[in-house]
Formats: sequence, structure tokens, C-alpha cells
Amino acid sequence: MISTAAANQRVLSGMRPTGRLHLGHYHGVLKNWVRLQHEYECFFFVADWHALTTDYDNTSGIVTSCWDMVVDWLACGVNPNSATLFVQSQVPEHAELYLLLSMITPLGWLERVPSYKDQQEKLKEKDLGTIGFLGYPLLQSADILIYKAGLVPVGEDQVAHIELTREIARRFNHFYGGEPDFAAKAEAAVANMGKKNATLYQTLRRRYQEQGDHEALETAKALLTGQQNLTLSDRERLFGYLAGEGKIILVEPAALLTETAKMPGIDGQKMSKSYGNIIGLREEPLIVEKKLRTMPTDPARVRRTDPGDPEKCPVWEFHKVYSDDQVRGWVMDSCRGAKIGCLECKQPVIDAVIAEQAPIRERAREFTDNPSLVKNIINEGCEQARDVAQATMEEVRDVMKLASNKL
Repeated sequence: MISTAAANQRVLSGMRPTGRLHLGHYHGVLKNWVRLQHEYECFFFVADWHALTTDYDNTSGIVTSCWDMVVDWLACGVNPNSATLFVQSQVPEHAELYLLLSMITPLGWLERVPSYKDQQEKLKEKDLGTIGFLGYPLLQSADILIYKAGLVPVGEDQVAHIELTREIARRFNHFYGGEPDFAAKAEAAVANMGKKNATLYQTLRRRYQEQGDHEALETAKALLTGQQNLTLSDRERLFGYLAGEGKIILVEPAALLTETAKMPGIDGQKMSKSYGNIIGLREEPLIVEKKLRTMPTDPARVRRTDPGDPEKCPVWEFHKVYSDDQVRGWVMDSCRGAKIGCLECKQPVIDAVIAEQAPIRERAREFTDNPSLVKNIINEGCEQARDVAQATMEEVRDVMKLASNKL
């Protein structure tokens, strides 16, 4: 089955509600979201149901965490006029599609997801022998497929989840993509392209089917993407017709690989609340300065006059994020030559972090002082998201012969 990801430049991404965010979230996710919202149609959501897969026994803080997290999104520049922001649980169609997909998803597909055993190993103190935990990759798939998202920004460690989603979409389309008179409807859709484009489409289709010409395939896909006089249904039908198969109902997404965040914690490990090594996005300057001033440094520098090695110092990882080449060169030379002390080395980082946070704290205050504004943004986003999700579910129910109007 041919992916229509190229035809659907919609991006979907979500975050579990963990409360106020830290610099790791900003550099690893939010800066990317701010960029993507100006390049694609973006849907960003609070994955509150996903929080239940591991923390089902303690749900008291989920609502507060959701709002705190959304405030941080907005403060970092995620714009509700450029992207749709919503809460997963406020769009119940996610759960319906998850249920329907669970009927066709082999158990082994979920058990082989790499993060399934990895998380069980990391969270040994929790009872994760639940259907919800086993099925959370499938819920992720439903989150993506219900919006027919063509692109999902992920790191390399999450590519397996996108491949699972592609397999599920392919399986669903195989079972339910066949429709009565498919070929006749496809040919009628071809005619709607106009004589010149119709002839080109048919030529490219034959070259792909008869000769395996993948360049012809990509050209045909680009041709369909640019057609303004086709309905969405006809366009999806013609993508399937290229391969001689059925109509594409659920779009196979593509992974939009993002660079792995290089933001360390103040102890040199990955920045994480569970490690207690974070710098919060909205922490006050005095607290930030204290945290950075007390960071561990190269253990070889016992005295001020001892030469050090920045590559062995957690502070150097911050310089990689916040300092330019000139400052990094100064640090490298001065540390190795014992020309500066560790506090002198840390000062450019302290200044840069506080300067970066200042506008974020200021914008956050605008939203915390006006909580009804945040509520309205999310309510509007939920309505927009639900309109799209409902349209997908109407189509899903129809092809699965579950539509109520057929009773």
C-alpha cells in the first residue's frame, strides 16, 4: 500500500502531562514545535490518557500538570493561531479508534515494540502487567491515524512506534479499503483531473505497475498532491489505484526525524525530573544561578591552579548549547591552562540561561494571570481537533460497516 504521507503535510505530536517543563523539553521538543508550526499544519496535544499507562494509581495531579504544561508551550512560542492545541481525553474518538484497531492488531506486534520491555525494566517498582501498558503503542497509533497525520516528529528511539503505526494502517486498509466498484470510481476520479493530467497519471501508473518505476510513482504522487479539483476521498482513492489496490482510509505516517536533544542536567546526566537535575523553564534567576554555580566540574581540578579538561566537565555540555565558538575556545584554553576558576567558566552559561528564560517567564505570567485565556485556547483546539477526528471516524465506521445510518 502506498503511503500518502507526501500528500498530507499534517504534523502530530504530543507530550505526557508532567507539570512545568524544563530546559530539556525546550531544547528537545518545543523549539522544534515552534519551527514546525510555520511549515506545516500542526496538531499538538496533551497525552493525558498516556499518563495513565504507568501512573494509573496516582491521578491526582494530572489536571494541574496539563495546564502548567500548556502554559509553558504558549510561553515558549507555540501559537494557537498557527497550531491546534488540545487535550487527548477531550477527543473521545481517540479511544474509539484505539478499540477498533485493537480488534485487528496482532498481540505479537505490541510485544515486540522495543520500549515495551525497556520500560518494564526501568519501572520495576510498578505493576505494568496491564492491558493499558501493553497497548499504549497502539493508542499512540490511534492518536496519529485519526488525524491522518503524514509526519510525526520523533527521535531515532521512537522510529519503531512509527513503523508499527504504518503496519497497522496498512493492515486496516487491506481489510477495509476495498469498496464496491473501486476501479470504476477511480477511473471517474481520473477523468476529473482534466485530459492532460489524466493521461499523465495513467502513463505514470502503468510505468510503475508494469516496470516497477519508482520515479514514476513519486511523480504520480506529486501530481495528485497538486490537484485542486479532486475531493479528499478521490485523492485517497487514486493513491490506492496507483498500486492497483483499494482506497486508502488511514494514512501511513512518516517519521520526521529530529536531532536528539543535547541538553544535560546539572549533574551531567540527561536532564530529567526523576534524576532531580533539572532547570525549570520558569525558575527564578537566583535559583537558576545557585544551581549552575554549584554544578560539579572536572574532578581533576581540586585546586584553582590544577589544569582541567572541559570534555570531562558537565559544564562544558552547557557551553555546547549556550556558548558561541569564541566563548568555547576561551573555555577550552583557559581551563586546560588553569587560567580561570570554575566559577568564571560557569558565568557565561549562567548569563545565557537566565537571558533565555526571561521572555519565557514574562509570557508565562500573561497566561497564569489570565487562566480563562488558556482555557479558551484549549477548548477551541479541542473543538477543531474533534471535527477532524469525527470525520475520520465516520469514514472508519462506514468502511467497517458500523455506521449507524446503515442500520
